[in-house]
Amino acid sequence: MYKLISTGFGIGYIPKGGGTVASVFCCLCMYLTQTGGNSYNIFTSAIVTVVLITLGVLASHKMEPIWGKDNYRVVIDEIAGMWISMLFIPIGITYLFVGLILFRVFDIGKPFFIRKMEKLPGGIGVMMDDVLAGIYANISLQIVIACNLL
Repeated sequence: MYKLISTGFGIGYIPKGGGTVASVFCCLCMYLTQTGGNSYNIFTSAIVTVVLITLGVLASHKMEPIWGKDNYRVVIDEIAGMWISMLFIPIGITYLFVGLILFRVFDIGKPFFIRKMEKLPGGIGVMMDDVLAGIYANISLQIVIACNLL
């Protein structure tokens, strides 16, 4: 069960680019499961966020002794980070695309203390760098939307 969760239902077995594929998969799931057009359900999104982070910490913590620290196969962190990137943002193609780009830039580049989060122990360290990248991407996207740049 932990392998299934940590690999994002097997996406993590993609040898190169699994994190990006997992992020795109998350966007696709968000888009396909939205209800009511651009209406946004804050309660559901908050619950999903907590569940993703909790499951991610547990699953990646269990897999770390088997696969090593922050193994490429573990992509639940990218899924949670992408989800956070879109938290409180209406789901639409343009916003999803910009959110995806922003999240991947922060996740890959690891500026502003993101890299330090990786040093935290176990599943917390695996998840928190992507959680922080998602927070930065979300704030950036919120600013872009507030300034009517999209």
